[in-house]
Amino acid sequence: MELSGKNIVVTGAASGIGWSLCERFAREGASAIVAADIDEAGLASLVDAFKEVATCQLSTMAVDVSKESDIQALVAHAESKHGHIDLFCSNAGIFIPGDENVSDEGWGKIWDINVMSHIYAARAVLPGMLERGEGYLLNTASAAGLLSQVGSAPYAVTKHAAIGFAEWLSITYGSRGIKVSVLCPQAVRTKMTANTGGGGVAGVDGMLEPDALADTVVQTLSEERFLCLPHPQVLTYMQRKTSDYDRWLGGMRKLQDRFADQYKSSGD
Repeated sequence: MELSGKNIVVTGAASGIGWSLCERFAREGASAIVAADIDEAGLASLVDAFKEVATCQLSTMAVDVSKESDIQALVAHAESKHGHIDLFCSNAGIFIPGDENVSDEGWGKIWDINVMSHIYAARAVLPGMLERGEGYLLNTASAAGLLSQVGSAPYAVTKHAAIGFAEWLSITYGSRGIKVSVLCPQAVRTKMTANTGGGGVAGVDGMLEPDALADTVVQTLSEERFLCLPHPQVLTYMQRKTSDYDRWLGGMRKLQDRFADQYKSSGD
């Protein structure tokens, strides 16, 4: 996908990955960007940062991605303002540590943000894209969705589900002009990893800056590939997993033991 002249929506845009995607898309020549987040102060800062990017129209909207009505309003706003959406980046996500005993409230919260937000986005944006016969969805998941997440059952489960939904979208709508990519990084320097001591278990291959991740996203979109892997080692880990599942599980148990003190079981 060529980003020049495109109308783009980015959720989770007030910081971290979302912020860097907005900046990079603008430098790539995007015509308009609608930045959405629950963090209104962060969105205001993004507007200030964009004052030097005169060629890109930036608008912002306070959105809670766990509410379908908010995402419907976001899409309606973007389509009303810019006519159509070329690329929708469903980027918001949260992390909750813990095992199977995380509360139902905790499971529900992370499910709504890490999974249902992608479903709500698809429901809202696909009708217009399908009518036009083209459109692109970039859904942020995690390497944890391809592998697993030591220390967090909710994160591992929801990121697997997010990738499963992205796969289904690609299978179902790919022949109708809809492109789908799923972003699967390991540790990235964001608010989510701020207090993890180098990214925790996800940082075993190093911590990426959001700007470096944005480079990989742009490359992936240009090649219209499904998997967006800022940490290329993840592909090797996937291949090991599928070639010998039991051996891979054994290796993950060793990783679990290595980080056991850092990731204590939590009931929340």
